[in-house]
Amino acid sequence: MYIAEAHPDDEWQMDSNREEKMVFNQPKTFDARRELAGVLVDKLKYRVPLAVDTMDNQADQLFAAWPERIYVLDPGGRVTYKGGMGPFGFKPEEAEKVLAALPPPPAATGG
Repeated sequence: MYIAEAHPDDEWQMDSNREEKMVFNQPKTFDARRELAGVLVDKLKYRVPLAVDTMDNQADQLFAAWPERIYVLDPGGRVTYKGGMGPFGFKPEEAEKVLAALPPPPAATGG
């Protein structure tokens, strides 16, 4: 889930973002937020399905996602893993183990 920009140039910027030329203002519209999510997909080669939070930050508030947090949902939509608050509690290897233990998704059927 792409939520509010963690280190926008118009709020609190990090030198590492400047060095990597990943400097953006905080989006003011949903379309602008969706566009920045596209940068993640394109520039960083992010290859998992990505949703975009609403401008009132519903997902961020519900999941306490800022600045980063990993959740794994089972096929029924239930939370099976809630990672610690990033960056120090961010442990993708734990989530990977939980994901590996989930049953495979059902095969797609032709329509």
